[in-house]
Amino acid sequence: MGHRVSELARELGGELLGPADLLVERIAPLAEAAADSITFIAQSRLAPQLAGTAAACVIVSPALREAAEARVAAGRGAVILCADPYLAFARLTQRWARETRRRPVPGVHPSAVIEETALIDPGAHVGALAYVGRGARVAAGCVVGVQAHVGAEAVLGEGSVLMPGAQLGAGCRIGARGLVHGGAVIGADGFGFAPHEGRWVKIEQLGAVVIGDDVEIGANTCIDRGALGDTVLADGVKLDNLVQVAHNVHIGAHTAFAGCAAVAGSTRIGAHCTIGGAARIIGHLEICDHVHISATTLVSRSILKPGRYSGAFPFDDNASWEKNAATLRQLHALRERLRAVEKAVGTSSPKPLEKKTPS
Repeated sequence: MGHRVSELARELGGELLGPADLLVERIAPLAEAAADSITFIAQSRLAPQLAGTAAACVIVSPALREAAEARVAAGRGAVILCADPYLAFARLTQRWARETRRRPVPGVHPSAVIEETALIDPGAHVGALAYVGRGARVAAGCVVGVQAHVGAEAVLGEGSVLMPGAQLGAGCRIGARGLVHGGAVIGADGFGFAPHEGRWVKIEQLGAVVIGDDVEIGANTCIDRGALGDTVLADGVKLDNLVQVAHNVHIGAHTAFAGCAAVAGSTRIGAHCTIGGAARIIGHLEICDHVHISATTLVSRSILKPGRYSGAFPFDDNASWEKNAATLRQLHALRERLRAVEKAVGTSSPKPLEKKTPS
């Protein structure tokens, strides 16, 4: 069943240009959009494609009004002007998901294992071969997917979903409307060992993981339980696939991690931060709110000022690395001092040698 573009414009809060009765059947990427599709343009570099796309409807920003009006005048379809086309696209995908993805019906599959004293709301769904431990609580509207695991005394908040194969460890808690993708492990032991006579003695991890509302955790991500206190993820945190969060880490509200990022134990990360893919943050640091760390960056000291941070340094034996790193941090100041000396004596740095072309 198609959707009228006028209806979509009202729902998105945008201004419709062009025929209101056009029907769209699907959302499509700009390059693949056909006459049954709605698509969007969020990047200015893609604006020239507005004129050529075959899509029935395109969502664009008001800055492209002139090009949008030209498209409509040429009879090439409709345009919806939205202040933030990417946000409009996100909301559009949510509508499509509500209509095309049906949540499982409430009930417990016969093959699921439910321990005594576990409390499962009648409005929850527990799938085939899933496990819910003693004293665990699964709230209304929850989905415990096929072969998912809810440990003893764990709590799954209202409307939260454990996808197939996801694990919520003993004593760990997820708030409302959480989403944990397959293979994620919440509440494995943190990496704690004491050296003794050439061997390692395990430090039992006695804390838990406490997760707020509206948190999403990607596939095969691992969040370790605390050693004594808890590992904490505040409301709205988003973790991509293959992220490692070590024991006793605190992550502030609405902070997001891209894939393969890792943070070591006891580091505290503020709210509204972004951590780029494969970034690494060592332990026992403090990172304030509104810090944005670029992909592959190695964070080896606390960050107490909001902003964007980038960079890494090649590894070496530790003594050499520390000396070189200290020198590297002074390069800009040394350059300015050299320029000042050159200016004072009336000279300049030698020009680089020109490459000679072989005869």
